[in-house]
Amino acid sequence: MSNHKDLQKLTGAGLLISLGIIYGDIGTSPLYVFKAIVGTQRISELLILGGVSLIFWTLTLQTTLKYVVITLRADNKGEGGIFSLFSLVRRKAKWLIIPAIVGGCALLADGIITPPITISSAIEGLETFYPHLHTVSIVIAIIAVLFIIQQFGTSLVGKAFGPIMFIWFTMMGVLGVAFIIQEPSIIKALNPYYGFKLLITNPNALIILGAVFLCTTGAEALYSDLGHCGRKNIQISWIYVKTCLVLNYLGQAVWLLQRNGRIINLNLENPFYKIMPEWFLIFGIGIATVAAVIASQALISGSFTLIAEAVRLNLWPKVRINYPTEQKGQLYVPSVNWLLCVGCIGVVLLFRHSDKMEAAYGLSITVAMLMTTILVSKFLKRKKVSQIIVTVFLVVYLIIEGTFLSGNLVKFVHGGWFTLSVGLLLFSIMWTWHTARKIRNRYVKFIEIEDYYSIINELSEDETVPKYASQLVYLTSANFDSEIESKIVYSILQKQPKRADVYWLVHVDVVDEPYKKEYEVSFLVPNKLIRIDFKLGFRVEQQINLLFRKVVEDLVKNGEVDITSSYKSLNRHKIVGDFRFVVIEKVLSRSHNLSFYEKFIMAFYVQLKKISLSEERGFGLDLSFVTVEKVPLMLADPETVEINRVK
Repeated sequence: MSNHKDLQKLTGAGLLISLGIIYGDIGTSPLYVFKAIVGTQRISELLILGGVSLIFWTLTLQTTLKYVVITLRADNKGEGGIFSLFSLVRRKAKWLIIPAIVGGCALLADGIITPPITISSAIEGLETFYPHLHTVSIVIAIIAVLFIIQQFGTSLVGKAFGPIMFIWFTMMGVLGVAFIIQEPSIIKALNPYYGFKLLITNPNALIILGAVFLCTTGAEALYSDLGHCGRKNIQISWIYVKTCLVLNYLGQAVWLLQRNGRIINLNLENPFYKIMPEWFLIFGIGIATVAAVIASQALISGSFTLIAEAVRLNLWPKVRINYPTEQKGQLYVPSVNWLLCVGCIGVVLLFRHSDKMEAAYGLSITVAMLMTTILVSKFLKRKKVSQIIVTVFLVVYLIIEGTFLSGNLVKFVHGGWFTLSVGLLLFSIMWTWHTARKIRNRYVKFIEIEDYYSIINELSEDETVPKYASQLVYLTSANFDSEIESKIVYSILQKQPKRADVYWLVHVDVVDEPYKKEYEVSFLVPNKLIRIDFKLGFRVEQQINLLFRKVVEDLVKNGEVDITSSYKSLNRHKIVGDFRFVVIEKVLSRSHNLSFYEKFIMAFYVQLKKISLSEERGFGLDLSFVTVEKVPLMLADPETVEINRVK
């Protein structure tokens, strides 16, 4: 596993990796941004100069200043992304869970629209050669292959990403320069005056803003991938990326200005492809397609990481998470993979052409950016940055992103509804999972474990009770070693008394540091009742089975515990006793004292629980040694029941 310190170093390899992983989304936006800005309007000098000006200042204020300079500082032991940011500030206020969930859902919804729009935009370049080409089926085929290969891990392809993206950015820069030379005065478009004037005078200002926003959509992904590349590598490589992007936009602007006063069908004449020489076009389309696939790959990997973090922060039902390669941060979530796959193909079939998808794009990502702004301002406050600076940051970015949001809301009817409904669906799942857990915890009763020491000791020695297991392990959610759930004591003493040589209590605490792996052992009753507390980071795989065995081996090695079987015949041969895990599943039986809202949440939760991984699978327990006991969450009190006896 690569060390966090190595990642932070500025290296050629680090720069190349960051080009490959991070900039796919931002890097492919020149394919459709100008197309979206001009739309069906007549080309005018102000429209084009203002457009470039707005793109340049959006990239400067939004991507460079907010993300590359400020947000990248909010790293959680080297990891980035909205949930890492949330775990840095969540102790500050309870309500911060809302921006975290909303932002996470918006990013996942974005993962459904990015692959279709980037791949479609690239493939539609072929229409210049074959006007009647059926691009939809090609796009669907590429998307299907992309999702099928996810399960094998992407480290193989990942090695090639950097050099390909370097070629892509260089190509964009060179093509842009070739046109800037024809009309050097285009540089004046970088003056913010033109952008400002365009917004004041053009009746379609909001629509234009919604289109301009597409140039910065990948900024959020750039922060999520902080852990893979390190801050310095991102900040330095961004200089090159931004230069190439701006040059390309300026080149497209020159081509458009040469057609001043005309209305162009931009679906047939995409300025991105029009600034390529004829002979180069087919290569250009090829490189664009590969770059689009790389952009999609980065988003898919990002979605997997998001869901894995959400599961460990208890914001998403437990799902199977695979680790196809040894590489740090490489994971594969089958359920999310196929959901995204269906979603992406659905988008292609629903909208069919990239210009229709532009309408659905951008809305959810503006929401994610607004949420990041709220969380970053809390982070800056935590870092003791002066209140004035924090307020300025918050106000400036709430205004910028609020304006973009209103620009994107114009698209709601044309397709924005799609990503918002996906986001809402995801939100309802996360919110339900989070809230239901809080409702359940209200009914979990903790009791002093000390009161039961002597009874547990006596039960262990009582030979009239058949032995249940040599070593009996319970998963407990009690945060302190002085407490235990009443349900566990009930399970040991009353629900078929369970005699064992040693009782173990295992508690898992998910901590805010991404890769922490520590444990503590408390001998509550020496050689009879032992508690192990695991402290695992929110990016660590929770294989309790393996971790527990490792801890027991260490304890045996140090002579702190004896796990030899106490059966005489086995003891003579020093054979290790059997282990049994008991997982207590709390079932909500009587819900009449819940409010209507809580009943609804719990009903939804029960349905989600059916499709999620069971506790024992979620913790990676060996199923052949697990007993699952269902226990009602609320027991009725017999004193409240009235009944009369008749003589």
